[in-house]
Amino acid sequence: MSYKIKSRIWIEFEDNVLLGEGRVRLLKAIDKKGSLSAAAKSLKISYKKAWDMIDAVNKSAKEPVTITSTGGKGGGGAQLTNYGKSLINAFDDINQNCWTFLDYQLSKIENI
Repeated sequence: MSYKIKSRIWIEFEDNVLLGEGRVRLLKAIDKKGSLSAAAKSLKISYKKAWDMIDAVNKSAKEPVTITSTGGKGGGGAQLTNYGKSLINAFDDINQNCWTFLDYQLSKIENI
């Protein structure tokens, strides 16, 4: 028998979600795809939902997490700021440490 422990973490600021797994996935997709539209499409979420998520992150963060350029002949785009990349790295580190801790705690159940 193999036990599993399930958990999700998110970081809030004044009752607003700053980061969670979905928002971090979106930020990573923006970094990879170079636009909010392409990132939303790759995650199979609407552009409106993606925009709302990024807007909420930007409103809760100390600094902007993305830089956007408006469309035109070459099209618009979005990229992460250095602060945005740092937030992703910090969240990933926190998340990994959380899983390491939880796996250790699960061993207490498995060893009974």
